[in-house]
Amino acid sequence: MGKATRALGTKLLKSDSEIGGLTSIGGIEITADDIDVTTLDSEGGYKEYIGSFKDGGEVPIEGFFDSDTSSGQVALQDSLDNGEAEDYKIVFPTTPKAEWSFKGVVTGFGVGDVDVDGTIGFKATIKVSGKPTLTVGTTV
Repeated sequence: MGKATRALGTKLLKSDSEIGGLTSIGGIEITADDIDVTTLDSEGGYKEYIGSFKDGGEVPIEGFFDSDTSSGQVALQDSLDNGEAEDYKIVFPTTPKAEWSFKGVVTGFGVGDVDVDGTIGFKATIKVSGKPTLTVGTTV
């Protein structure tokens, strides 16, 4: 049976700078399109497929808004404005070390959703561009 690891200490880095104040980091979920290659002589009357393009998905993040520009949150607004793919890492507090590294484009950014007895919320969405890489081991 595998061992569970507590999520506390997981970090999201943008160009090696940590984005602070996060309470949630969505995981990478890779999907693949398929191409129907069924022919009239496909065996047993079953459809046949081959794999096509893959999609690294999106990484939604949420947390408490921090107006300090060193938190990295405000830099995500700039990233959304420039529309360029940038370097990101999700670093897990595991032994051995594990991390996802990927290029991403910020496609959503929000500050607000305040309540009388609540905190000021922050959220953003990073669209994975290209192939994400999961690295596990001491070389991370």
